[in-house]
Amino acid sequence: MRIAISATGDSLEAPVDFRFGRCPFFVIVDVENDEISKFEAIRNPAVGAFGGAGIQAAQLIANRGVNVVITGNIGPNAFSVLTQTGIKVVTGVGGMRVRDAVEMYMRGELKESTMPTRGFGPGFGRGFGRGRGFGMGGI
Repeated sequence: MRIAISATGDSLEAPVDFRFGRCPFFVIVDVENDEISKFEAIRNPAVGAFGGAGIQAAQLIANRGVNVVITGNIGPNAFSVLTQTGIKVVTGVGGMRVRDAVEMYMRGELKESTMPTRGFGPGFGRGFGRGRGFGMGGI
């Protein structure tokens, strides 16, 4: 099983990022016999995208043969790309170490999300949705 975690850094000890499309790194973990067998960290090229960061990040992950994504929040477009390619999405995770999130998932303590955590409208882009009544104020 391959699990991709949105992360603030490039190791298993890095915190899980609350953002999906604009996280600085994805840590991709291979799990065999309920244990982490190896991992790789890749920079998220969509982190500075003007628009469409979630879709770009989702396509990157889908092309890596990932089965599960663990993140804090995810928008509807990225969620749709991932679920349409058969990737399970787990949201509401952020701040804990990547290693801990993977272990919690393997123990069944983290459940698959059935919907995105962000509504339609501006995402975490440069405008942060200010003055439009959308978004989460740049969280």
